[in-house]
Amino acid sequence: MKLLKKKTTRLFTLVCCLFLSTTSLASTNNEIRISTLQFGTINWTLQTIVQNQLDIKNGFTLQLQPLASTQATKIALQADAADIIAADWTWVARQRGMSSDYLFAPYSSSAGSLMVPAQSKIQSIQDLAAKKLGIAGGALDKNWLLLRALALKNGQDLDQDVNKVFAAPPLLNHLIKQGEIDALINFWHYSARLKAQGYREIINLHDIIHQLGINKTVPILGYVFSQQWAEQNGKTINAFLTANRQAGELLCSSEQHWQAILPLTRTNDPRTQQLLRTNYCAGRVLSFTQQDIQAISQIYSILANSDGGKLVGSIKQLDPKLFWMNNQQ
Repeated sequence: MKLLKKKTTRLFTLVCCLFLSTTSLASTNNEIRISTLQFGTINWTLQTIVQNQLDIKNGFTLQLQPLASTQATKIALQADAADIIAADWTWVARQRGMSSDYLFAPYSSSAGSLMVPAQSKIQSIQDLAAKKLGIAGGALDKNWLLLRALALKNGQDLDQDVNKVFAAPPLLNHLIKQGEIDALINFWHYSARLKAQGYREIINLHDIIHQLGINKTVPILGYVFSQQWAEQNGKTINAFLTANRQAGELLCSSEQHWQAILPLTRTNDPRTQQLLRTNYCAGRVLSFTQQDIQAISQIYSILANSDGGKLVGSIKQLDPKLFWMNNQQ
């Protein structure tokens, strides 16, 4: 297993190096190179920007660089082969704790859910005891860590009480359909696919956060870029964020524009498509305030003072300067 892991790591590194060697190491003026997961939902927005020339209309050019994994996008950013990637603020906070200068511009509040089959006897977190639980994102996934934190608050140690199955999101959906796991906590679009097939949501990440005492629905995913690049391209970044909002508005208000990106959803089922659209639109970040930053800081503290310390690193307090506010120039 260790040998296979080493070979896989070497192959992954080689692929990334090949990608970087064929990518320009410096973007031109008003050009934004964005690397994203090839099949990520963020591409719905980005493709809408390009298809409708919202980049050109806002004074910049968007260059899309789809990659095979989120880790590859992070390597691209770190190697200056991309100007922007999509990531969550926990990763940005950890990187800043390691002396990186990355900034986070909120993009979406769509969040993962704890899902079970329709006929399951599981009605609450407490019912997970002795059950086989699928977990997307690995042992340090924030959905899992915050679920654990909520259970601990109520006197239950999920880490000891459940049989954990860590796997990729699509595999977990397959496993629950085959009856090989009892429940799973997965990313929002995979949960939406299950809901369309009658699966039941026990709790989602925002409900978990609210029950932990933080009464705010906060952004989860955002655009990430270096502070040094941002200082030289502030107006271009704001133009990109404007185009991002315009694309979201088109997708949520225009059937024509939604139909244009339907192939990217990779489903022909109308109910699944509608749930994906509903969740995407509900997750749009239309404003971001100091109250949001305060709420994220509280969530960060919960993670930092639990096993989530491995996720956020040695820095126990969130750096509020990691957030890019859209009024910056």
